[in-house]
Amino acid sequence: MDWTALEALPRPTLSELFEDRERVAKLAAELEIPGGAIRFDWSKTHLDDAVVAAFERLAEEADFAGKRAALFAGGVVNASEGRAATHTAQRGVGDVVDVEEAQALHQRMRALVEAIHGGLLGEVRHLIHIGIGGSALGPALAIDALARDDARVTVHVVANIDGCALEQAIGECDPATTLIAVASKTFTTTETMTNAASALDWLGDSGVEDPHGRVIALTACPDKAVEWGVDETRVLPFPDTVGGRYSLWSSIGFPIALAMGWEAFAEMLEGGAAVDRHFRDSDGIANLPLRAAFADLYYAQVRGCQTRAVFAYDERLRLLPSYLQQLEMESNGKRVTAWGDPLGGASAAVTWGGVGTDAQHAVFQLLHQGTHLVPVDFLAVAAPGDALDPAHHRILLTNCFAQGAALMAGRASQDAARAYPGDRPSATILLDDLNPASFGALIAFHEHRTFANAALLGINPFDQFGVELGKEIAKAIEGGAQRFDASTQALLAAAGL
Repeated sequence: MDWTALEALPRPTLSELFEDRERVAKLAAELEIPGGAIRFDWSKTHLDDAVVAAFERLAEEADFAGKRAALFAGGVVNASEGRAATHTAQRGVGDVVDVEEAQALHQRMRALVEAIHGGLLGEVRHLIHIGIGGSALGPALAIDALARDDARVTVHVVANIDGCALEQAIGECDPATTLIAVASKTFTTTETMTNAASALDWLGDSGVEDPHGRVIALTACPDKAVEWGVDETRVLPFPDTVGGRYSLWSSIGFPIALAMGWEAFAEMLEGGAAVDRHFRDSDGIANLPLRAAFADLYYAQVRGCQTRAVFAYDERLRLLPSYLQQLEMESNGKRVTAWGDPLGGASAAVTWGGVGTDAQHAVFQLLHQGTHLVPVDFLAVAAPGDALDPAHHRILLTNCFAQGAALMAGRASQDAARAYPGDRPSATILLDDLNPASFGALIAFHEHRTFANAALLGINPFDQFGVELGKEIAKAIEGGAQRFDASTQALLAAAGL
């Protein structure tokens, strides 16, 4: 893409941009979702009429509309693997055949969830959900956000191959009332299958007569799950066109439905679908995920920002920055285009962040007075998630909004150590309430934001070959048939490997 037109535009400060009295009306918007709304505000970014117009021309040149249409039509949007990407069909929006398949698989999952809740598998109080990457991050985020206080089944998500993670989970469970969910698209993922084997050993050693009978398999390769020993009635498939980091809507969401109940899971799907319809049917600056991509790419491509920070001012969304790290960096952390040409510019920014107000006392010093320009996303929820003195939530929200105002305004001082330069950008996303529908909408918004970034950059966001090399070398080390560089050999020797 040719970014020269954008780079040549004037760069007024945020204070100068706010001389336009219509600025908030132009750059803030509400998206209606089932049971409420989400407010998005990009007025504290450096987007202006000229920048937006230039991005809209870039979107047209990049055939954004055509790529979006292919996504929803079930076309091949993952060119390197010759696949569609059908995660929106899991929410009921997409090609008719894909939607029908998703609904059939959802009914299979619903039947098993309701059978467990109805006691047909005996007393079930705990589920150890074993996966990695998107197979773990999505369920962990959703359950922590939505089911931390009143889960129908307590879910323990285990991703790390470090045995300490699994030991902690099994230490909190009674094997007689515990199920194991094994989530692996291929049912061959080394970390997941190793943890699963150890979980089975724990069940057997604890006197469970049929450990495999306590396993639910969540996979795109059901035959491999059956071969591994899972009863076919407890295999919940999903299509191989649903990528891991887009998979919490599929059977990978089984632990979410088990914890919250099927109706809540269905509400999450509908919240995501509301954003799907908006993204599919809106154009230009009115398309909110595309507008977010304009801001992302302006800072990465034009202002040279290498990172983007995300701060959730709600304890229930504390895992969101980690979830977005994978979604954005694994999708768009590519050095070549979908056609194999050098990208010629920055790829995805490094996504990082934390939870407010903790982060204010840890990293905000750099944001306010450091030498790095870091665009920030603030996320907050208008309704409190606790029943304590309302002062808690009032202080939380005022801190969130104050940080955005302070980053923009800054403060002059004759003492250089106390001077704040200001003119530092932020965007704010404010949910009316945090519930399954608004959560689903929030996640779908970021999925489409990621896709929009990829479409404008010419990147394929649906493959992830970059994660494979380290795995291959780890297997080679395990096999002991290959020598490596002197440093790696010394580390292996020091660890006794």
